[in-house]
Amino acid sequence: MTQKLRIVHCFRSPVGGIFRHVRDLAEAQSAAGHLVGIVCDSSTGGAFEEQLFLELEPSLALGVSRTPMQRHIGPGDIAAAWRAYRIIKELQPDILHGHGAKGGVYSRMFGSLLRVFRSRVARLYTAHGGSLHYDEGTATGKLFFALERLMARFTDYILFVSEYERGAYRRKVGKTDRPSGLVYNGLREAEFERVAAAQDAADFLYIGMMRDLKGPDLFIDALAQAEMRLGRPVTAVMVGDGEHLPRYEAQVRRLGLDNRLRFLKPMPARQAFAMAGTVVVPSRAEAMPYIVLEALAAGKPMIATAVGGIPEIFGEGSRAIVRPDAGELAARMVDALADPASFAAQMPDAASLRRRFGAEVMATEIEKAYFAALGR
Repeated sequence: MTQKLRIVHCFRSPVGGIFRHVRDLAEAQSAAGHLVGIVCDSSTGGAFEEQLFLELEPSLALGVSRTPMQRHIGPGDIAAAWRAYRIIKELQPDILHGHGAKGGVYSRMFGSLLRVFRSRVARLYTAHGGSLHYDEGTATGKLFFALERLMARFTDYILFVSEYERGAYRRKVGKTDRPSGLVYNGLREAEFERVAAAQDAADFLYIGMMRDLKGPDLFIDALAQAEMRLGRPVTAVMVGDGEHLPRYEAQVRRLGLDNRLRFLKPMPARQAFAMAGTVVVPSRAEAMPYIVLEALAAGKPMIATAVGGIPEIFGEGSRAIVRPDAGELAARMVDALADPASFAAQMPDAASLRRRFGAEVMATEIEKAYFAALGR
């Protein structure tokens, strides 16, 4: 039997792809007999995320611990870091796995402090894009990449979720002598069941965080342009929440789309998939987005931007992926509406998705990384 590990996942905001990744990983690790816990921010997330925590917590032997964590570096960081460190120290982890920029700093900093007190904790880091999205030519980028180079010295294993992410790390942070590996995000078997569009389904769906990095503004502009090209109304649903939501609502009103585009609060992805015929992911930057994998596994035709690891899912040259540009998105929207069957036929097949992006594969490969980091 595999040796039981005490595993603590540390990350900041319990929303989006990082939260999805940690939930899947924690559930699989608990099912494998490990003792798992989560430490994350208490000031972000809403009712939808609270429900996800309620469903997850019974399977976590080390529980869910939430404490305020700032997004950006600032004076409040010292008090926040001290609170998080005390929680993690009490959990006595064998594995401290940090996700995202803030979780990555905390896991490696706290893991190193625990080693001072003779704890044999392994410090792992998965960026999930995070600081790697910054431009290396900017002052902010230079600061973050200098911090990444420093933190690499205190890392036992680096995990990447896409080849793109691994390449971005080498290009922006530099080569490291730390052990590393590529493990794609994975889906559960039930997620490969098809989701049919409802009878009153809209033409297009955006689902994700309401922030510019994810491209909601590009989606709205593309919808308006698609209408002009087609000479008829086009309908859409936008599902999600975030600090920039009022700006996108104002954009919709300004373009006169408010009677054809609905905004809805966060909900399970498969519930949202039934609300439209085609899913659009207009992101300006990504690592390996779950929403693309989920939509394809559910049999939904998609339009996505060729950023981050997305081309690794579709394959180079796919007509389903475009640059993060409203005009190119609009052109693909027109294609999808003009010949839905032909457009849907361009999507990757479910069998290949299963082989490459299964949750069991993900959990098994990450467990190997844990034991390698512990030297076992």
